[in-house]
Amino acid sequence: MLLTNPAPAPIAFGGSPIDRADHVRGDPDAIAALMGPTARLLRLDGLDPVMTAEGALVWDSLAQAAPDAELLFLGIEGGGLEGGRGCFAQVLPGIPAAGAPSWNAMNALEPGELAAYGGARALVSWHSRHRFCAVCGAGTVIAKGGWQRSCTGCGADHFPRVDPVTIMTVEHDGKLLLGRQPRFPAHRYSALAGFVEPGETIEEAVAREVFEEAGVRVRDVEYVASQPWPFPSSLMIGCHAFADDPAIVIDETELEDVRWFTREECVDALEAVAVGEVGRAFGAPPSHAVAHVLLKWWVERGA
Repeated sequence: MLLTNPAPAPIAFGGSPIDRADHVRGDPDAIAALMGPTARLLRLDGLDPVMTAEGALVWDSLAQAAPDAELLFLGIEGGGLEGGRGCFAQVLPGIPAAGAPSWNAMNALEPGELAAYGGARALVSWHSRHRFCAVCGAGTVIAKGGWQRSCTGCGADHFPRVDPVTIMTVEHDGKLLLGRQPRFPAHRYSALAGFVEPGETIEEAVAREVFEEAGVRVRDVEYVASQPWPFPSSLMIGCHAFADDPAIVIDETELEDVRWFTREECVDALEAVAVGEVGRAFGAPPSHAVAHVLLKWWVERGA
């Protein structure tokens, strides 16, 4: 895989100001020391953030945690063990295991807070989906500050995982291949995407997904940028590839339409997003999506 220059930063859900403090997770005494008066508890409504009228995250004290909640150690903010504040989230009984993206939060939160929320949401969601052991079916309990669950039956340990997803633009003769799913807003087109399957490299996943969805063979896969996507817990791996044959065969079970767009059409679509409008040819992905970053990177790279 060819590596390109980094994409513009920040990317939504990246760049959290919270130090994950891996060295603290396995030390119950150190975590307890961070649970003092300055510790902060992220307030969530299910999996959605609770925000102030100004569009900032709401943090409570640990004294406001529910008695039956599992506390998750998110990390340390503002310093190390001596001067930093411990940051926590809680897993409550009956919390939803997944949910739709929090579009309001993505539009309102500043980048650092959005990243802090995204990491917490993914972790809380994982815990809500792993209360029972996948090996023997017995109940699991929290361990390592919330970065592990251990089985009370067979003793198996389970760790938070992310699902890798390739999302890619494809270029041919100065045009870009984009598609739309039926669930997209009207006129919206975006980069093709799909989960990496067992036994695949990223390059192989890009080639397979593009061929399956659009019938296009690709080559020369480049990595562009990645994005954590906590719905529920994916890592979007943004790539770019080239095609020699522009013929399209759409998988209509996956996509409603697939088209080639010129650079001028992509420029117009990106400019329209900036002012809250739809481009003349199509509507580009919103700015918080890595697909938007891929389009912008391709446009700015030039012919």
